[in-house]
Amino acid sequence: MQQTEWSPPAGGIIACGIAGLILAVVDVTLITDPPGRVLLGVAAAGLLAFAFLSWRAQPKLAITDGGLLSRGWFSTTVLRPDDIRRIRITEFRRIARTVRLLEIDTAEDHLLVFTRWDLGTDPLNVLDALTAAGYAGS
Repeated sequence: MQQTEWSPPAGGIIACGIAGLILAVVDVTLITDPPGRVLLGVAAAGLLAFAFLSWRAQPKLAITDGGLLSRGWFSTTVLRPDDIRRIRITEFRRIARTVRLLEIDTAEDHLLVFTRWDLGTDPLNVLDALTAAGYAGS
């Protein structure tokens, strides 16, 4: 049976949350200079917010009976096969490695972009599953 939903790895989200908590504790207990305290506080709040919103947005992409579900930090979109204009992989080199993105272009001129972090797996695997489910687009 092929995978039908994709989301960031739970371990990575939890690690971001723990790192945010550690930074917050260090900020409150060890840092004494005001600029350093502000910077570390912003970093801690950013990591905690990222972890919370990433956990809330699971699964990031899923094949459901109603269509292709795309969940973001603040909204959820369901796309039927006829709402999708094109699904493709964009590949480019960045700092001596190849980065792949899954791009879903909708009929309403919205572009949904998913990274390996968003999907928890290689975007090529997700493209294969979407194609097998009838979401290939043109």
